[in-house]
Amino acid sequence: MAGTSQAAGAAAGYRPSATLPFGAEFRRQASRRRTQLALGFMVLLPLIILIAFQFDTGDDDDNGRGEFGSLVEFATSGGLNFTLFTIFVSASFLMVVVVALFCGDTVASEASWGSLRYLLAVPVPRARLLTVKLVVALVYSALALLLLAGTALLIGTLRYGWEPLRSTVAAQLEPGEGLLRLLGVLGYLAVVLLVVAGLAFLLSVVTDAALGAVGGAVLLWILSSILDQITALGALRAFLPTHYSTAWLGLLSTPVQTDDVVRGAISAISYATLFWGLAFWRFTRKDVTS
Repeated sequence: MAGTSQAAGAAAGYRPSATLPFGAEFRRQASRRRTQLALGFMVLLPLIILIAFQFDTGDDDDNGRGEFGSLVEFATSGGLNFTLFTIFVSASFLMVVVVALFCGDTVASEASWGSLRYLLAVPVPRARLLTVKLVVALVYSALALLLLAGTALLIGTLRYGWEPLRSTVAAQLEPGEGLLRLLGVLGYLAVVLLVVAGLAFLLSVVTDAALGAVGGAVLLWILSSILDQITALGALRAFLPTHYSTAWLGLLSTPVQTDDVVRGAISAISYATLFWGLAFWRFTRKDVTS
């Protein structure tokens, strides 16, 4: 008597959950040039910043204003401060682009290469294909953030020492506590960037052009940032996905300010869940011809 799966038309031994293993997709993405370049640049950026600081002539030419200027001033006073500066200058654009690249390129690139329909013909269930690709993209995005911060902390500590964390919004923090604060900052940024990941992934499912998915996610994030600066929008700004993107500064204050951090985390998770839900809904119903 034939098994249930054979009766349903499936080949003997076929298990949907065994198709497209996570490890295989992870290695496959690791072999791609864009993955290697993106991760490599996250390691290279702190080195570029460190080298740039060596050209400082000592002239007080006002490196910037407000928070940016303060971070530049303290960046060379310790490895933790150097890491904080690196995170600050990367958070608003570089991290957004890298996350959009990993999450926006994953499905659209398969469609543009004409390999997506062959993956589905293996057959890999559509929901599983999206799940594996999304998880791998998120893992690489998290790895990129860790590489950036880890490299900055390593070379900053070797060059400037293991000193207390200083900022204009907090009292001096001992290195141990300062490290925990930086980990909190990095964790919050990872949560905020889930919005970019969700939007880029949705666009990757909707379009066959990887560049369009990546660029569209970045442009919409920039648009949201611009709208957030328009005070005439009033309370409507709180519903923009970028409104709480800088709430991580509250994690550096004394005492720690977490109200906006909680609101920002809830907002980011809500937006990301909505975008991912729409991506799965669209992909499971679309005709895949490429």
